[in-house]
Amino acid sequence: MTITTDGITKDMYRPFGRTGLMVSPLGFGGAPVGMLGTERDEVGRVLNALLDHGVNLIDTASCYYGSEEMIGNTIADRRSEYILVSKCGHSKAGDESDDDFTPTVITSNVERSLKRLNTDHLDVLLLHTCSLDVLKAGEALGAAVKAREQGKVRFVGYSGDNEAAAHAATLDDIAIIQTSVSICDQVNIQAVLPSTLQQNIGVMAKRPLANAAWKTLDDQYERYRGYAQPYHERFASMGLALDSLDLDACDDLDRTKPDSRLWAELALRFTLSIPGVHVAIVGTTSAENALSNVRIATKGPLPKPVIASVQNAFQRADPDGAWVGLT
Repeated sequence: MTITTDGITKDMYRPFGRTGLMVSPLGFGGAPVGMLGTERDEVGRVLNALLDHGVNLIDTASCYYGSEEMIGNTIADRRSEYILVSKCGHSKAGDESDDDFTPTVITSNVERSLKRLNTDHLDVLLLHTCSLDVLKAGEALGAAVKAREQGKVRFVGYSGDNEAAAHAATLDDIAIIQTSVSICDQVNIQAVLPSTLQQNIGVMAKRPLANAAWKTLDDQYERYRGYAQPYHERFASMGLALDSLDLDACDDLDRTKPDSRLWAELALRFTLSIPGVHVAIVGTTSAENALSNVRIATKGPLPKPVIASVQNAFQRADPDGAWVGLT
């Protein structure tokens, strides 16, 4: 099946906090193309299709296996068309030691990312989910700021959740926060976004599709099942069902679509409806799915009754506020 769409137009772009940049509501998340070993030609089709249809933010990380290389090998010739975001602080995939946030490792990560991405600068460099203690110590942020001062990075930010992300939003050198916001992960809406709004910080919402929590775990990629399980459990606890939402208020929703596609649309549009979120990052290995996401993003926010239904379900499932943002 061929997906057609007119794409995201410039009038749909949003101010990216205080950076002076304008960002498309949909961005590309580069983890899956690396983690799932996607062929280079398909990565090129996905990325070029997104750029052709108005997406102007590409997000990756130094530890996403071959993701940076794929991006650098396929769209470096279109570098002026997109905001390029990468993350530092993990010397290798899967390593989450605080030792990976030393100035030496961060400096090395930046140089490696620039080489892999075939560029002379990153638009945004994010500290990749380091601990609150590391943030407060200041050495990791100092190394990122030094890269900015050297012209290798335009803006510095933080990728993470909960108390660490809330603290990062108070730091003068942090211009961008990437944090989890989804139908199954609404904690950061109250824990982090008030600070980002106050400080005029650009916000990238990660995992806006909630790892497709409406699917069974058997329908997930085997490699992602453990990662998706807490989202699946929350979705079940929330009792979310299409007939439990006030979908009559959503007259632009195509109810003839399969349920999984309806959920994908509702999830993405929910995240993009949250005040303070500027761009939602969605990873995919399929050009068809990429353009489907573009079409969804062009529809704009969900009606308020639908948003309220999703938020009420989250609150009912977690009345004591015990849930934290999923990292």
